Amino acid sequence: MRILAQALWGGVLPAAFLFTGLWYSLGSGFFQLFGLPVWWRETVGTLFRPREKASGGGAVTQFQALTTALGATIGTGSIAGVAAAIFYGGPGAVFWMWVSAFLSMMTGCGEKILAVRHREKGPDGKWRGGPMQYMSKGLQLPWLGKLFAVLCVAETLAGGNLAQANSIASSLQETIGASPLPVGVVTAVLVMIALAGGIKRVGKLSERLTPIMAIVYILCGGAVIIAHAQQIPAAMEEILSCAFAPRAAAGGYGMWMALRYGVARSVFTNEAGLGMSAIAHAAADVEEPAEEGMWGIFEVFVATLVVCTVTALVILTTGVYTPEAALEMIHSGTVPQDALGAPLTAAGFCTLFGGAGNWIVSLCLVLFAYTSLVGSGYYGRRAIESLTDSKLALGAYHLLFPACILLGAAGDLTKVWETVDAVNGMLAIPNLAALLLLSPEALWLLKSWLMRREAKSQNEMDTSL
Repeated sequence: MRILAQALWGGVLPAAFLFTGLWYSLGSGFFQLFGLPVWWRETVGTLFRPREKASGGGAVTQFQALTTALGATIGTGSIAGVAAAIFYGGPGAVFWMWVSAFLSMMTGCGEKILAVRHREKGPDGKWRGGPMQYMSKGLQLPWLGKLFAVLCVAETLAGGNLAQANSIASSLQETIGASPLPVGVVTAVLVMIALAGGIKRVGKLSERLTPIMAIVYILCGGAVIIAHAQQIPAAMEEILSCAFAPRAAAGGYGMWMALRYGVARSVFTNEAGLGMSAIAHAAADVEEPAEEGMWGIFEVFVATLVVCTVTALVILTTGVYTPEAALEMIHSGTVPQDALGAPLTAAGFCTLFGGAGNWIVSLCLVLFAYTSLVGSGYYGRRAIESLTDSKLALGAYHLLFPACILLGAAGDLTKVWETVDAVNGMLAIPNLAALLLLSPEALWLLKSWLMRREAKSQNEMDTSL
């Protein structure tokens, strides 16, 4: 897996993610920046006013679709993944994570627009969609949709499963000394109970857990950063200098390693470009495709630009990480578990909260990773359903998914992340190609919706006068 991951992420794939985001950003006139008042009102603003039901085919509300997608992305990537990116890619990885996330806000927007545009109703009368559908219907390439579905199943068993279970087990082992295997068993049982209720139960669970745990993590992490505010300028200088280091001088961090790990971890934390979160958004109760695209922008903003930035600054301002020590461990081949991942983030929290810092990070990580597992399990089921109507195939997945939770809980963290990068890279290739080919349709849907929205607003103003 290491060779495959290096071949994918050490070549053109990071550039492909950045190019796709840049293409959508240019095509929309950098809407994620200049259209901020619009997408903010259409997301956060709607939480404080009643909304009319749409067509009735939505299995979940727009907010439930968002929290399901966020629940499947915020977590291991935001806590353990950012720590691993900094450890292996250096502080400069944070800069490329920011660049990738900024551009990916429009990639995420395009994915959600296309997911709603090309969704279809399942046997239960509820909307179903995602890359499988917009490849099959939008591109008229059913084989590509099936290829994506196969890769999606693999990703849910790797990035959406192994990494999450591993982080839960390692975090609880570090905090309370829990044995990884029993933790894996309990986690597997709880996940399967949630998945048994379908998207409705997944949506309701995510709606309750995701906002609470995100707020707790952001507030506690923000307190740590404020307590070490004098170190913020030095941390920012370190991020920028390492992001553009021309080469890995004397075996140090270089620009390419920073870009490679920054983009890879950004993708894992928001899934923009991978396409899986579009599966949750396709089930939302909404009529306008572009309206759901606003939630795609907000999703990336929260998952990476807010939560991941909190993690990064906690690590870089508290002194729990030093580039020299990290490089020495990497070159010697002796990287202890507490030097990266969740334990590294927890060490930063402990500088302010003492021993309670471990509990804060562990609690947040366990809840984050749990919702990630639930969301990934749902994505995998939908991918199986798009491939075949066979109950046997779905039953096999229901057995394989909890088995992978057990494997991930007891697995080696380094090998797990290599597997995650390899599978994510393979999944991204067909989706990025589809997004670029369908970009004229997605951008047209966005622009036409904005024009209708502006005309409606003008009419309302004229009427009021």
